[in-house]
Amino acid sequence: MQQDNIIISLLQKRDETALQLIRTQNDALCYQIAYRMTGSREDAEEVLNDMLLAVWNSIPPQKPDNLRAYVTALTGRIAIKKYEHTHRIKRGGTQFAAALDELSEIIPSDTYVEREIEQRELTDALTAWLRTLQPDQRRIFMQRYYLSESVRQIAEQNQMGVSAVKMTLLRLRKKLKDYLRKEDLL
Repeated sequence: MQQDNIIISLLQKRDETALQLIRTQNDALCYQIAYRMTGSREDAEEVLNDMLLAVWNSIPPQKPDNLRAYVTALTGRIAIKKYEHTHRIKRGGTQFAAALDELSEIIPSDTYVEREIEQRELTDALTAWLRTLQPDQRRIFMQRYYLSESVRQIAEQNQMGVSAVKMTLLRLRKKLKDYLRKEDLL
């Protein structure tokens, strides 16, 4: 946490040393996220560079409480955009199969055009729903379904038992399903 404050302070002073520190501290994790999502070493490297640019452009005015979470979330968002740009297909290739399989009963599907419209509506609804969650619930949901982390990794990172994480995810999926029904998206 102290290191985060130092890095954020350097960023606010526009000192490029901050970017080197971010890369040093988060390179392995961010590369793993980017590579897992894009499936390409070159794309993963590009995502890391784009993430550093995004950090540079967003801090200030942003001042994240947890820099590592902020950096990994940025990496995930950029990796998804890179993957979609590269493949021009709906996000959710084979590397996300296990995580998305758990959501398969909730996410609607039909013809391609209908899916595109539903995808936009679903994205908006999901964003609104995520804002209703407690920070720890949102983090766990994002770790599983956005960063595609294993249940064991999530448990370790959140100092929880594996069964507690599974139960939390089960409850969150139920809440999401109820919310999407309420929004007439199911």
